[in-house]
Amino acid sequence: MEKNWKLETIAVQEGYTPENGGPRVVPITQSTTFKYDDAQSVADLFDLKRAGFFYTRLANPTVDCFEKKIAALEGGVAAVATTSGQSANALAILNIARAGDHIVSISSLYGGTFTMFASSMKKLGIEFTFVSPEATDEELEKEIRPNTKAIFGETLANPALIVLDIQRYADIAHKHGLPLIVDNTFPTPVLCRPFEFGADIVTHSTTKYIDGHATSIGGIVVEKGGFPWDNGKFPELVEPDVTYHGTSYLRTSPPAPIR
Repeated sequence: MEKNWKLETIAVQEGYTPENGGPRVVPITQSTTFKYDDAQSVADLFDLKRAGFFYTRLANPTVDCFEKKIAALEGGVAAVATTSGQSANALAILNIARAGDHIVSISSLYGGTFTMFASSMKKLGIEFTFVSPEATDEELEKEIRPNTKAIFGETLANPALIVLDIQRYADIAHKHGLPLIVDNTFPTPVLCRPFEFGADIVTHSTTKYIDGHATSIGGIVVEKGGFPWDNGKFPELVEPDVTYHGTSYLRTSPPAPIR
């Protein structure tokens, strides 16, 4: 992205650069798989030695353009598109929390998000504590536990329209080594860029204003970059799983029980 581009230019130009004689508008790549002339090329993709596409469930040229565009608009390093806004929020949580973990969330959430957190994720063993967005610093910090993995809020609550003090929540989250996740669906990066106020992860239901035409359901997760995921609270993100590359087949004793 050109550093001097305005948001309007990023919205139009970022994510796709047509080749000479290529289509000016981003093509819709409707293919599950992609052809390569040798196995080594695909192996290099699996090993992240080269950029490219091999299975649309993992990456697709059209979706890749969209992800780069939204990441640039928000000022993040990368993004992952999902099938809905609820999928985006679920992905943001499930990548950093597991059964036995805890999340602190503001209470003024979109109804579907509140239900997913309070009911669906409870069934997965992830506990949520809901606090008022106007809670004092002391009230908020009182709810943070040793197993808390993140603080979650909405920039502009749907439908309550309560404005989140992103900077204050970010400062408290970082004080405890936690990321702040902010759902920025309502304002979009045109009106608010949560990363500039300290947020670490931004989600969207792109079904709403990012779509703009009421034609496509979708969601996206954007990471700012720079959060210390190696601070000891998130081993799943920084340490390889014991089953990586089939090492589980080499075990001579049963795996340790999950605690």
